[in-house]
Amino acid sequence: MKKFCAKLALFAAGFVSASVVFAQSYPAKPILMIVPLQAGTAVDNVARALSQKLSEGLGRVVVVENQPGAAGQIGTERIAKSAPDGYTIGFVNDSILTMLPNFNPKLAYDPLKDLAPVSRVAGNSFAIAVQTAYAVKNLNELIAMAKARPGEINFSSGGGGSPQHMAMEIFSAAAGVKLTHVPYKGAAQALTDLVGGQVQVLAQGMGVMSAQARGGKIRLLATTGANRSPLTPDVPTVRESGLAGFEFATWFAIVAPAGTPKDIVDRLNAEIVKAANLPEVRDQLLKQGYDVYASSPEQLTDAIRDGLARMRKIIRDANIKAE
Repeated sequence: MKKFCAKLALFAAGFVSASVVFAQSYPAKPILMIVPLQAGTAVDNVARALSQKLSEGLGRVVVVENQPGAAGQIGTERIAKSAPDGYTIGFVNDSILTMLPNFNPKLAYDPLKDLAPVSRVAGNSFAIAVQTAYAVKNLNELIAMAKARPGEINFSSGGGGSPQHMAMEIFSAAAGVKLTHVPYKGAAQALTDLVGGQVQVLAQGMGVMSAQARGGKIRLLATTGANRSPLTPDVPTVRESGLAGFEFATWFAIVAPAGTPKDIVDRLNAEIVKAANLPEVRDQLLKQGYDVYASSPEQLTDAIRDGLARMRKIIRDANIKAE
């Protein structure tokens, strides 16, 4: 028995030692960062702003690859099913982690069981916008038109359960209007068709929307944060437009497959926090309308749990249906 225990102790010590050596040698090759959304979206913009400095910190190239589809479900399933060795990670938004699971009970991944939280990175509020030629100048005019023509005004989104979808459904419920949802395969296409006049309304991240507004392609009616955005100080909030208490924002995070060794997660987290807080990265993101708030893995876990509960209540109270 004593010999058995001694062998067991040696085995355990060897396992721990191997784990430490593995973590110390990590990374030994390039890291793949899957963005399960289209290029040019807010999530993609932040991922690419971070990846270069993350590569420098880790000493290995972090390759960003977009795999859009089903509002992020396809790419996220690939992340969840990848080897838990730290060489495949995902850059996702809170919709993928907290909204989609509430819409689809048969989702191919469980955000708390199949993914290892690494760090929150950033987030932003949204803007509700119309094409410049559309015959409404402010949010109250849009609400009045929607009440006069229920169901006739279309809003686009990056897919059922996406942040664009949720933002407009929550707005519709708060304003007491009926709008028609037109889901696309990604947020970039949703914006393209707003600019082209194929749909009338879109809610999307401030960084993307303010740039389009400066180019004269869309008109911002209101922003969804608690306060006006410094990018568009002349645009009122939804609250200021008469919907007291309204607020909508989204956040972005890095995750790994469940089972990724804690030492690897901790190394990734340390480098992500360092990269996100570099002045040049923070300044770049702040100028584009993003708030930077890198976190611990535990804080991200709490954010996912809280977000799942909050979105479950919102979807139930507003009677939002999956497409």
